[in-house]
Amino acid sequence: MYDPVPSTTPSRRQLLQSCGQGLGALALGAMFASESSATDGGSAAPGKPHHPPRAKRVIQLFMAGGASHIDLFDYKPALIRHDGKPAEFGEKVEAFQGGLGPWKRPVWDFSPYGDCGKQLSEIVAPLGQCVDKMAFVHNLVGKTGVHSQGTLLQTTGFNLPGFPGMGCWISYGLGSIRENLPTFVVLPDHRGLASNGVKNWDAAFLPSQHTGTVIHPARRNPINDLRPHQNGDYISPRSEVDVRDVLRQLNRRHADRRRDDARLDARIRSYELAAQMQLAAPEALDLSTEPQYVLDAYGLDRAAAAWPSEINASEEIYHFGKRCLIARRLIERGVRFVQVFSGNDNGFPRRNWDSHEDVGRDHGPLAAGMAHGAAALIQDLDQRGLLEDTIVLWTTEFGRLPSTQGGKGRDHNPYVFTNWLCGGGVKPGVTYGPSDQWGYKPLDRSRPTEVYDIHATVLHLLGLDHERLTFRHNGIDRRLTDVHGQVIHDLIAS
Repeated sequence: MYDPVPSTTPSRRQLLQSCGQGLGALALGAMFASESSATDGGSAAPGKPHHPPRAKRVIQLFMAGGASHIDLFDYKPALIRHDGKPAEFGEKVEAFQGGLGPWKRPVWDFSPYGDCGKQLSEIVAPLGQCVDKMAFVHNLVGKTGVHSQGTLLQTTGFNLPGFPGMGCWISYGLGSIRENLPTFVVLPDHRGLASNGVKNWDAAFLPSQHTGTVIHPARRNPINDLRPHQNGDYISPRSEVDVRDVLRQLNRRHADRRRDDARLDARIRSYELAAQMQLAAPEALDLSTEPQYVLDAYGLDRAAAAWPSEINASEEIYHFGKRCLIARRLIERGVRFVQVFSGNDNGFPRRNWDSHEDVGRDHGPLAAGMAHGAAALIQDLDQRGLLEDTIVLWTTEFGRLPSTQGGKGRDHNPYVFTNWLCGGGVKPGVTYGPSDQWGYKPLDRSRPTEVYDIHATVLHLLGLDHERLTFRHNGIDRRLTDVHGQVIHDLIAS
């Protein structure tokens, strides 16, 4: 926790302490908790790490809808040998939509890649160039097969809404690197938001300046209200500066009279950041300065003015690649946490990873786009010397069952799925925590990996102790990992 900023004006706590006994003393405990919640973490000055960090930044790639680990990263020869045979799980399985048909082999063939010999599906073959830099976790378990809850668990550490996103906690713990760009940026899918929408990156009870800033790279105006409305032709650069200066003075005068309310300070900082972004954000989002070979690597073919309206690999490669390139440009310019989404929450036809009907049809374009963009991102970061202190984290809310649903689809599998990480102190070329022969549950069910462990490990690499990064709220010292989590030291490079 961080101490409140000292004030020359007596605080409510000081006034109560001066009252001695009686009503003031009785109220002290409750007021202390309220005041701590209002002031902790309010300072904009960057926080100090708890220990020497291995990384400074994080790019999280989130596959919305439930990506199938057994069709992408977790090779299961048993499913090939038993394809079409009755699925015998050895226990009663609670399926989300009753999808318990026979065993289903992986949709795509697998091949070994890299010096580590990691088996990857052919649909994500571009990542084969990067596997010697990556660490795969195949025994991750969730708590639910419900999209909204599974997504919140991955993004906030809790199944229920009302808790800060992972990027919010990192912003709160470490502060900003630069003052003219947000600390935490979200790049949603070009078709819309994933399950829960803004709840995935809301600051909740943390000061509001730690909320993720949403940028829509596919829109004409990627950031809402960054520029004056077209009808505001009377607004000049000079008048904007003058108005901001007057507003700053009025806001500060207002805040100085209410020193115990950190919400005002957070709001003022948000407005000031918005003004600073008017200069910094357009430059960061301008891809015209990138060399052609970089655009080609990310799949941004300038000659293709428009992609076909139906979903296909070309469209996915273009849009996901663009988000990955912008993520690189943002962290290069001082953004600390960037969240990149693939897939939205708009139902049919499938525009996400929720492949109940047909894994090949739904996963194919998305996986091809993800693999192309993610491989370009990793290689680009590495060539620029940024991968050394930037963590790339790939995740999804849960996996999919090894049995069929409706012939070509797969139902939800929260019992085991895959994450992978690379860069920023992550041990390269390793696979940790195998799943069982079917990819149904962890091979060692007594020692699964939970999202709390992934979060604890990422915070550790950033120099933060997940048990010490806390915020007092409603009488509880809240943290990203709740009361759980262990750093996975087997994933940390020596």
